Amino acid sequence: MQYADIVIAVLGAFVLAWTADLLTGRRGLFATSLVSGVAAVAGWFLAVRVFGVSTMDGWTWVAWSLAASAIALATFFLFRTKR
Repeated sequence: MQYADIVIAVLGAFVLAWTADLLTGRRGLFATSLVSGVAAVAGWFLAVRVFGVSTMDGWTWVAWSLAASAIALATFFLFRTKR
């Protein structure tokens, strides 16, 4: 399967968003999915284009993508304003 790493990165980012939404007790799955998805793309960009630690042929960029997603979700819930 040629695009398995991309599918795993997308599903991983969504699972992280869904888990974060469940753990925080909020019902904002769209917002957490948006944060997670944008951060996953940013993690890919940092790994492949900026630092050059991986290529699209390897699996290292998937770890970078999911790590960026987890960090962004943590900061999203940490600095989100409460009403």
